[in-house]
Amino acid sequence: MKIIAVNKSASFEYFIEEKYEAGIVLEGSEVKSLRAGKASLGESFCEVRGGEVTLKNMHIATYDKSGAFSTRDSRRDRKLLLHKSEIHKIVGRVNERGYTLVPLRIYFKDALVKVEVALCKGKHTYDKKRTLAERDQKRAQDRAVKEFLK
Repeated sequence: MKIIAVNKSASFEYFIEEKYEAGIVLEGSEVKSLRAGKASLGESFCEVRGGEVTLKNMHIATYDKSGAFSTRDSRRDRKLLLHKSEIHKIVGRVNERGYTLVPLRIYFKDALVKVEVALCKGKHTYDKKRTLAERDQKRAQDRAVKEFLK
């Protein structure tokens, strides 16, 4: 499994509840660009509408060797492929409890491009501060252990 792009801000901004693996509908030049590692999940999000899940605002750079065939927008909406039961479960959670669907990472699984999406609940500012404090504490602890073992 080769990871292409990771949404680093998702774990800081949200509490991750459930993860799903979804396929994605792409064009050939987009797959070649992904193989080169030219993708970003920075400001992307998922939307459920009409029984379909779409990934919005994900950037895949245009493949430079595709010439006239790369006329598509690099931030176009891309359809995610999930089972109907998973989509129904996601729709129920998003509508009832205020969850949101966030893409976490894009990766190759064998020859297929997969997107890991997660049902998430937003963090408050005090939760984010706690996360930062825990991270700093863990770094200090790791430094102390490393210094002790020298």
